[in-house]
Amino acid sequence: MDLYRLTKNKKLELIETTKFDLEKDIQSVIENHTQELFNLQFVKSEFSINGYRLDTLCFNQETNSFVIIEYKNTNSYSVVDQGFTYLSTMLNNKSDFVLEYNEVTGTNLKRDQIDWSQSRVIFVSPSFSQYQKDSVNFKDIPFELWEVKKYSDDLVGLKQLTSNSRQSMKGLEKSKDKVLSEVEVFDEDSVFQKSSKNVQKLYEEIKEKMSTWNDVSFNSKKNYVSVLRGNKVKIYLIPQKNQLKFDMVRRIDFKGNVQSIPIKFTLDDPKNIFKLLVNEYKEIYTLSIDDNKNLDYILLLMKQKFDS
Repeated sequence: MDLYRLTKNKKLELIETTKFDLEKDIQSVIENHTQELFNLQFVKSEFSINGYRLDTLCFNQETNSFVIIEYKNTNSYSVVDQGFTYLSTMLNNKSDFVLEYNEVTGTNLKRDQIDWSQSRVIFVSPSFSQYQKDSVNFKDIPFELWEVKKYSDDLVGLKQLTSNSRQSMKGLEKSKDKVLSEVEVFDEDSVFQKSSKNVQKLYEEIKEKMSTWNDVSFNSKKNYVSVLRGNKVKIYLIPQKNQLKFDMVRRIDFKGNVQSIPIKFTLDDPKNIFKLLVNEYKEIYTLSIDDNKNLDYILLLMKQKFDS
């Protein structure tokens, strides 16, 4: 991932890469910015459990699931074996993870409130070998690979390595099937499997139009597809049996005091087709449709949120 500086005379100047001296340097950068980089709540550094030391423990408040982040300053290690070991340890010690979260955050989260099926391991390294990339080239493997680069002038770049593989890992390695039976990776097919053909067609039309937006990406979760600008979730596309639902957050507070949070987005909707739903945790603009009659207008409204 090359970066360039546009000089005063309109020429491109390559920004030189530098090295992270220590693995700890990478960890420090990520842990101080987990919310900005991954939309994750930082929980614990160097979390020890059953003889293993997890570099960083985080919590995804959007999906109510734990995320482990591991850092490497070398590409001579197995991400698959380490990832499955850590996930297996988590699933076998669920109460310890919940207890740690509650002690750190002062909350009272219950074990059955966690969506363990959306547990993840994120690996962060300056580079990954081709072997490492190939080893996670499956549609249902619950790991993410992120390359981090350090540049001169104190610049840092982060890029996810993605896979379009349709091959499943289930059944290939019996030792890992126990984890895969509980932890799932979701795609558009699984999210929309209970929706009508009409809803699926609506989604494809909307996705095609949204794909022209700058820096847009789509991320499938258990019950919805999130629309992101960079690494920030802007819109939720939620399939129902015969309708497609859109949610856009006005403001949110996971501690249950949303009135204390400044309003981050106000929708300009002259036709008043979106409804504002309010509870103690969040305020959300929401709309459900079953056809494309007002689609251009709806997309204009959602673009407001995307650009905010």
